[in-house]
Amino acid sequence: MILVDTHCHLDLDHFDLDRAEVLERAFKAGVAHILVPGLNLPSSRSVVRLAGNHPMLSAAIGIHPTEASTWTDTTLAELASLASGASGSSDTSGTSGASGSSIVALGEIGLDYYWDASTREVQLHILRLQLDLAARLGLPVILHLREARQAAQEHCAGDLLEILETWVSRLRLEENPLAQRPGVLHSFSGSLETARQALRLGFYIGVAGPVTYRNSLARQEIVAALPLDHLLLETDAPFQTPHPYRGKRNEPSYVRLIADKIALLHSRTVEEVAAVTSENAERLFAWKEKV
Repeated sequence: MILVDTHCHLDLDHFDLDRAEVLERAFKAGVAHILVPGLNLPSSRSVVRLAGNHPMLSAAIGIHPTEASTWTDTTLAELASLASGASGSSDTSGTSGASGSSIVALGEIGLDYYWDASTREVQLHILRLQLDLAARLGLPVILHLREARQAAQEHCAGDLLEILETWVSRLRLEENPLAQRPGVLHSFSGSLETARQALRLGFYIGVAGPVTYRNSLARQEIVAALPLDHLLLETDAPFQTPHPYRGKRNEPSYVRLIADKIALLHSRTVEEVAAVTSENAERLFAWKEKV
């Protein structure tokens, strides 16, 4: 059985003391591939170096919405340079992506109205810029979405979907191949309607540790209602540790627990869930084209 973890912050200092052992445990648990997303420019450089040194790792680069205040007039060019430098090519036509590179996506990007670390206007601006860059690079996007505290309505989801609708429409109009695999809503916590709108645009839905929590019945109902062929497994390690290890540091070997829960919710075997979600990840991130 082959598993993949499509979102793990393996570069963070939580893993500095035992990163090699964490990877070994993941391998023994059947994890064949791990995607490590960046959060800001230093983090993006770090994940590219990390992925370049280990065959089971791939990288994503980008500026997280809570890091929007770090954005400068040179950030976009630095991200583009990082992608081109890692691939050994300056081609940004959208036809070749970052072929031969450890970089397989732009992310983690998106909107976050929970922490209120940057204004809505700033977040929207840098999200649009990064989506434009993704289109030029031919790279799918890993999207963060978090509503404001005690939000009565999904304002953050509404803003994100409006931007994505425009972006995907432009990809389709320009016949950009990325329109067939635009990205994933990472660690999805929104409504079923938001998920279905994202699916209609071609996005995948990332399922993380909270789906295993006893008090996450609403999230479980949503995951059960979504098609398996558009779900991805992710740990978001070291965060969002699944049951029964909740409260401890998360790590990629625990992705099996998420697969087990999805199998239960979809009345499928865990082997089927592992196979389908691994194929989904390969289709989205084009693992084989990057090696």
